[in-house]
Amino acid sequence: MADETRTPLLEHDPAEEPVFTAANLLAAARVRKGFGRITVPAGCLLDFDGELVRHLAGTGRAFEDSAWPCFHTRLFRWRNGGVEYGAVGGTVGAPFAVLVAEELFTLGCRALVSISSAGLVAERFKPPFFLLIDRALRDEGTSCHYLPPGHYSDADPALVAAARDRMAGLSVPVHTGPSWTTDAPFRETEGLIASRRREGIVSVEMEASALLTLGKVLNKPVVCLAHVTNTMATRAEDFEKGGDAGMEAALNVCERALEAALEQTGGKDMK
Repeated sequence: MADETRTPLLEHDPAEEPVFTAANLLAAARVRKGFGRITVPAGCLLDFDGELVRHLAGTGRAFEDSAWPCFHTRLFRWRNGGVEYGAVGGTVGAPFAVLVAEELFTLGCRALVSISSAGLVAERFKPPFFLLIDRALRDEGTSCHYLPPGHYSDADPALVAAARDRMAGLSVPVHTGPSWTTDAPFRETEGLIASRRREGIVSVEMEASALLTLGKVLNKPVVCLAHVTNTMATRAEDFEKGGDAGMEAALNVCERALEAALEQTGGKDMK
């Protein structure tokens, strides 16, 4: 008889080899779809809202890769400064974000940047602004399948510093600090928010701690960005991103982060 007092999420052995792998899934997907092998760009972006991908495609700068085999998503390619990048939109939530990230790394991605809309937790900032996440509170389940349970997932300090240096000249506000990653955005209570503020948390989102954990396990550069645009839907102007100008600003921040992440792989001049 099963011991129903146990917590299954805490019983995983992250060191044990998985049976179901991204490589096997992609191989099966290629067979089912009749696709050949592809290699994705070395630097890739996970755009959780999907708005940057739509903006790039709508302005004629990004084109869909019809050979992308991953189910439920579309890969777009665009170039900036002679370097090709890849982007996948709509990968909301830690499980989906990590699933697609593993597939990107399997297909040749060497450095990953993510950007999500996020809610403001700290009282000392006023949205909108961008947050370069230096550590993320692990209030989600996905990361526990990759590393033993812990309080935070830390970003690589050298990578954070490199990304921050590249963003220093931008006209939009970019802050560095910790974020709270949650699986349940509609369970953000006043008590929890107050507790997170006491910890110094700046924002709340749904993916960063899992992606930073994945990067650590796979030894891949991962930069997580939060576009802090709301106070949990408590203001009339919440979720406003500034139209096309706001999209260009967000894209510029992401491209600087991609440049910094690719430099960590020795790939800054990759075409």
